[in-house]
Amino acid sequence: MQKLSGGDISLLRVFYPNPKKERTIEMIDKTALAAFIERQLEGTDLYLVELEISSGNEIKVEIDSDTSVDIDSCIKLTREIEAEFDRDVEDYELEVGSSGLTSPFKIPRQYVKNIGHEVELLTKDGKKMKGLLKGADDNGFTIISEEKVKPEGAKKPVVEKVERTFPYGDVKYTKYLLQF
Repeated sequence: MQKLSGGDISLLRVFYPNPKKERTIEMIDKTALAAFIERQLEGTDLYLVELEISSGNEIKVEIDSDTSVDIDSCIKLTREIEAEFDRDVEDYELEVGSSGLTSPFKIPRQYVKNIGHEVELLTKDGKKMKGLLKGADDNGFTIISEEKVKPEGAKKPVVEKVERTFPYGDVKYTKYLLQF
């Protein structure tokens, strides 16, 4: 079967044993759906983190908030999507959920939301680090971590706070560090 991109309106033909009987399923337009979701979230502290549409029209919407996401917000958005995009015409499955507390950050706004909190990150070169998220912008983020540093002329290393800035593309993941 040919793989379809979620951003295009494409037709998927499902053939049954009898070639004269065929059913056409219209694919959801990912761009239109994303724009619709953004409009529905305007004026709230909710925002779209990720939108996935599989070739089988399985839609996964991940939202987050600057404060918190409750089940009622997910239900409301689900109903708004279902009212706008007719399931009988587009034949889709829909899942609307929030980013998990320990899920990796996917967009810069999630970094900004977590400034002042402890985070864990894994760099592209495999180095795992923990530290306080100091700042974030559209280009990257800064953490302050405690590291053993051997000052020049010293015999033993000492623990110092080190500030490091990372472009988003240089890390495999960054996530909130849940501590008990």
